[in-house]
Order: sequence, then C-alpha cells, then structure tokens
Amino acid sequence: MASLSLTSAHFSSSSSSRSSVSTSSLSPSSPLLRSPIRHRRYRSLRRRLSFSVVPHRNSHSFSTSNSQIRCSISEPLKVMISGAPASGKGTQCELIVHKFGLVHISTGDLLRAEVSAGTDIGKRAKEFMNSGSLVPDEIVIAMVAGRLSREDAKEHGWLLDGFPRSFAQAQSLEKLNVKPDIFLLLEVPDEILIDRCVGRRLDPVTGKIYHIKNYPPESDEIKARLLTRPDDTEEKVKARLQIYKQNSEAIISAYSDVMVKIDANRPKEVVFGETQTLLSQIQLNRMIKTDKASPVQDEWRGIPTRLNNIPHSRDIRDYFYEDVLQATTRSIKDGNTRLRVDISIPELNPEMDVYRIGTLMELVRVLALSFADDGKRVKVCVQGSMGEGALAGMPLQLAGTRKILEYMDWGDDETLGTFVKIGAIGGKEVDEEDDIFILVAPQNAVGNCIIDDLQAMTTAAGKRPVVLINPRLKDLPASSGIMQTMGREQRLEFALTFDNCYVFRLLYYLGTQYPIMGALRMSYPYRYELYKRVNEENGKEKYVLLATYSERPTPEQIDDAFSGKSREQSKRPSGIWGFLSSVFS
Repeated sequence: MASLSLTSAHFSSSSSSRSSVSTSSLSPSSPLLRSPIRHRRYRSLRRRLSFSVVPHRNSHSFSTSNSQIRCSISEPLKVMISGAPASGKGTQCELIVHKFGLVHISTGDLLRAEVSAGTDIGKRAKEFMNSGSLVPDEIVIAMVAGRLSREDAKEHGWLLDGFPRSFAQAQSLEKLNVKPDIFLLLEVPDEILIDRCVGRRLDPVTGKIYHIKNYPPESDEIKARLLTRPDDTEEKVKARLQIYKQNSEAIISAYSDVMVKIDANRPKEVVFGETQTLLSQIQLNRMIKTDKASPVQDEWRGIPTRLNNIPHSRDIRDYFYEDVLQATTRSIKDGNTRLRVDISIPELNPEMDVYRIGTLMELVRVLALSFADDGKRVKVCVQGSMGEGALAGMPLQLAGTRKILEYMDWGDDETLGTFVKIGAIGGKEVDEEDDIFILVAPQNAVGNCIIDDLQAMTTAAGKRPVVLINPRLKDLPASSGIMQTMGREQRLEFALTFDNCYVFRLLYYLGTQYPIMGALRMSYPYRYELYKRVNEENGKEKYVLLATYSERPTPEQIDDAFSGKSREQSKRPSGIWGFLSSVFS
C-alpha cells in the first residue's frame, strides 16, 4: 500500500551539489527576465499591505507565541456557537472568551439573572417557568437584544452561546439586525456524545463534574459521593440529541453563508486551535480592510488548486508571492529580525524536475521591491563560490543566479543600485546603509559549509532583519565522505536563531509527486494549518482544514489528523500513515 510523504524533508530540505536545473536558457532577453511586471505594481501591493501595529482606542489584541499584536478594528467580533449536549461547547466558550475578550451571552444565564433581579421581563419569564412551560420566543429575544445593546457587548464583541435554537428565533434576530461574523457548529458523533453524558458524574460537595473514564475523580472518597444527574441517562440523552438535531437543521439555512462546521471529537486544544485561526483571520481581514493606509485588501482566498499543473499560472505565482510578502511584512513590523521562509511548491522545489529558478527570483524581487518602496535599502545576497582547489564551486541550483538577478526588470526608476543592491553572503557584505538583507536559498555543498558566512553576516547585521528564503542547511558529506558532525551541531544551533514567518509544503504519496494529498501552511502570526485535498464533482478539488498547531506539528500529530485519531488514540505511526517516520527523522 502506498504511503504519504512531503515534497521534501519537513524540517530541512535535502541538499545536493547536483541539480537538474539549467540556467543557460535564461538569457538577458528572456521574457522571464524582462517581464511586463513593473515597480509600480509592487508599490501598489505594498500600499495595500501597510497597516499600523500601534495601540488604537478601538482595538482588539490577539496573542502569538512571541508577542501580542494590536489590531485596529472598526467592529468587534460577533460570534454564534452551537453544539449538542456534551460536545464541549462550554469549554470552547471559555477559551474563546479568555482569548478574544468577548462578552459571553447564554440565554439560560440571562433568564436566571432577569428573574433574580426581578425585572419586568424576569417576572414574565418566571410565570412560564413556574408553570413548567417554555418561555416564549418574544421574551427570550427581548432579553438577548437587551444584552447585546449594552456598552460592553458593543465595545468588546459578543459570543452568543446556543442561540438561536429555531428558524423563527433566527428570523427575529435578523429583523433586529443581529448578524454574526461566523457561526461555529461543533460536531461530534452521537455515540461519543452519549458516552460523554452517561459517564458524567456530579460531586454534590464541590459541584465539579467528572467522567468515569475520561476524567475520573482524584480519590476514592470523592468517587464514593459522586451522583448521576437525572438528565444524564441514555434514554434522556438520546431524546435531547433528537431535539437538538431538529433545531440545528432548522437554523442551518439561516446562517449557511457564515457557518463553519468543526470536528469537536478531538482534544479541546486542537478544536480551539481551529477556532482561534478562524476568528483571528476575521480580525486580520477586518484590520487590513479598515486601516486608512490600506483601504483595499483581498481576503485570503484559501489554497489554490491544481498545484501540480506545471508551469504555474501567473495568478498562482502571484498568490504565493503575496502570501509570503504579507507574512514577512507582519513579522518584521512586529520586531522580528531573524526570519525564515520555507515554500515548497513544484516550481520552487529543487528536488523536482520542474524546478524553475526564475520563480524563486520573482519571489525575491517582490519582497525586495516592496521593502524598497517603503524607503528601505535592501541587499539581496547570493552565496558565492566556496572551498578551494577541486572543491571550489557552488551548488548548481544557484549557478548563474546573481546574473539572473542583475538582468531582471527592477522597474524604470533606477531602483537597482539605489534601494536594491545585489551582494554575496558574508560579514564583509554588510554595509552601514543596508536596512534589510534577503538571502537567496543559502545552502551547503559537498565538502563546504555555508554556516560560517551566515553567522558572520547575521552578526554584522545586528538588529537589522535578515530573511532566509528557502535555506537548505541539511548535513552533507565532507570532502572525506564523512558527515560533518561538528558542522551539524553548529547548524542546528544556528537554525534555532531564525523563526519561520512563512511555511508552505505539499503532501504526496511516498515516492511520487501525484496526487497531492494535502498541505501544511503557516503565515505569521497565525498557527500552523494542516489541510487535506478533497476531490469534488466535475473534476474540481478543494483543501479542507484538518487541524491547527501552535508549533510545527510532529509526525505523530499529522498522522493523527489524517487518520482521524484523537490524542488519546495516538501511537507510533504505522501502515499507510507511517510515511512521516522517515521524512521527519
């Protein structure tokens, strides 16, 4: 049975002094080098990407692993969440409120508060509750509308928990112009929900909820006093699930345009990771759209399809150029100075025979011109010949790269030589006037190590940003044919000083480049996103988000996501999903 594999090694691409790429066909008159793209195009793109990261009066914050970013947002988040009993909705609400500062609104809490306060609405609701009747929609809607109109909900945004429950309630909210940015629907198989409910136990002393299998009590003393809640019998749970399903089906049509279904049969951290990504993306899109310096900005379109169709279309290349540029710009604006871009699509993967050096050079040009347009002096660096005597030379992948860069169209305003300069990699290449350094695919060659030059350059650069584009620092044999052990330790230590600001890699069956099975993406400051490619009707395809991670996922985590395993079920990869054992090691 075939196994899956990434396009190249996940944490560091394999390196070789040989490559199937030839640069002889890239003459100064090549259409690639003299493309119709002009500096003004990247100036426009740069303007659209400009945004402020200073605190703003009406701002919200979202945390990253390293810092917190303040985003100017014209309107706060408005979220609705729904899920069956025991779907983990309460836990997700707590995490969302803690992370995004939203006002949590539950109709049950509202009813109890209104009754306790003795308000007119509370008195009316109490009459129905005392008689055992359901509180009419108009009373519940009035309470919800009143809570949403308070200043804290207007300023901080709101999370509407488990409401509306019917199409009529949804229509009533629509008439009041209450519309969510997103409707989160938590999905868990019935048998799991029943097990969660039937296995629940209540501690009457502390009010704490346990589960006989998933969350047992800490001691025999607590275990002895646990009670089963009256509504947690299998019969009553099934009845509640049936009612929930009927209500859920009724409101799907009302919010289909903003509804996102989430697999909640996973660890709560994984579920929240996906939720956090969705909400953060809404914040970022709104932030960029409403910032006065960038009135126009397309939302992220999702992963392009047909990525194995070579050569890539201009739209696909532009998509990745812009995606990388946005992530790099955000990271630099956030104060990061040691950045790494790892992008491995077929045209940018030197392990494939469709590798196109021109595509890599276009990406570098987009980055350099964007920073130059912001008044920065950019040095684009390509490593020169390394070693001596018979070992002198450079990786074939980079042969002729400097000449290609010199012949490329850098605009009609003499940008090249003024704001953009081309140099080599090394400490002596760092000039006082340089603001940003872009290093093109720094890599080792057999018998030669680029690390010394890289370290010298980053040391000389100081606090100025250094961006590595597709570095390839994996161990290679020394001139004696023995792996460079000391060099390896040095490389690993040095690599840790660079933070990924962008990652994109495709997943394939082991040993093939077809079909694409999925993709891994990370765009600073967001989490790593794991996608699965799904075939649709009429030969179409799409990428479906499987999971998100705060750190680069391990082989086991990706195994689990593709296999549909929970954290408790995870074990050493085997069989069809054992592909990562060799790829990641």
